[in-house]
Amino acid sequence: MKFPTTRATLATAIATGLLALPACKPPAPAETAPKPEAAPATEAPAQAAPASVETTPAPATAPVPAPAETTPAAPSADEPAAEQKPAADAKPIELPEVVATVNGKDITRTQLQDIFNAAVQSSGMNVADLSSAQQLGGYTQLLNDLIDRQLLLDAASKEEITSEDVEAEIKKFKSQFPDEAIFDTQMKQAGMTPEKLQSDVREELKIRRWMESQVKTPDVTDADAKSFYESNLKEFEQPETVKASHILFMVDADAAPEVVKEKQEAAQKAAARAKGGEDFTTLAKELSEEPGAKESGGDLGFFPKDRMVPEFANAAFAANLNDISEPVKTQFGWHVIKVTDKKAAGTVPFDEVNNQITSYLKSTRQREAVQKVMKDLKDSAKIQTFLPAVESAAPAPAAASQPASN
Repeated sequence: MKFPTTRATLATAIATGLLALPACKPPAPAETAPKPEAAPATEAPAQAAPASVETTPAPATAPVPAPAETTPAAPSADEPAAEQKPAADAKPIELPEVVATVNGKDITRTQLQDIFNAAVQSSGMNVADLSSAQQLGGYTQLLNDLIDRQLLLDAASKEEITSEDVEAEIKKFKSQFPDEAIFDTQMKQAGMTPEKLQSDVREELKIRRWMESQVKTPDVTDADAKSFYESNLKEFEQPETVKASHILFMVDADAAPEVVKEKQEAAQKAAARAKGGEDFTTLAKELSEEPGAKESGGDLGFFPKDRMVPEFANAAFAANLNDISEPVKTQFGWHVIKVTDKKAAGTVPFDEVNNQITSYLKSTRQREAVQKVMKDLKDSAKIQTFLPAVESAAPAPAAASQPASN
């Protein structure tokens, strides 16, 4: 089970100059209809990073929307579904008053419980659905983040941050929200007062400034990128792709036959207009029922054959350049397709991925440098943790200690 954590504010985000405030996020825009599945980028191999650090692989091809059916992912074995029955051994974990010490400084039960509650709430989980082992796993993960944070705050204690610095950062953070009212609502829901926000931002800026003084932006030469490319040529192979636009007339799976026929006739009329010389993009903006068609003009970009449902893929890959198809029926409805470009199968040229590889290598080296800084801090620190054992979920004796997980 993975909880939303503060780690992004500690290592990855600090190294890349980002500021993240847990439980205070701009609301995502509402979706009016399921979006087509996106073709994942080809992931270039690299040295493995710890699970807590996200990597940004260099894709061989850009993600491309594809009209393929999206199936909700099944919950993993350790993540309860929304309506899952409470775990049989779901018992509240009794935490000691002090859950850890870092160089003699206490991390209290209240501190850990507060971020645990916020993490559970923001992830949509219910504590009653979590087994004792799952709860303890969450506490352990979040306690490691608090330990990292305390180490960084101690290291950054002498960094000077002005009130102007804080206000400028808060202004940037606010700009991520649609308006001031939504920002205020999100702050209240997260239990974030203006004073606490200023305090947290000041601390984050201190940590960031200190980390930036320890980790310099790594150099990546063209030779480095070229060497990576040549060592991973297989990862930059791409199948035949086509670029196409479509006009979609949506049909529900349980639609009556007369509705299906009506949509087919509408698609036939659209195809006739396109074949008669009307601009396809303009027609897609006018007629297509696909969400976002008014902005995209029906353009799907480049895609390989296996990213599309078979009926759509077969029609698109069989078409000649600039052909207008007859209406094609898929589970989404009736499509009129126009192929606007084609690329043969082959290896993506180095020049097309040089910038992506360079960014990837910089990001990887930067994360490795951050991890080393954190390891050095931990190796030189005295850290004790007092969480109960997973098996019994009973409070650990106050004198007992466990090494903090890296």
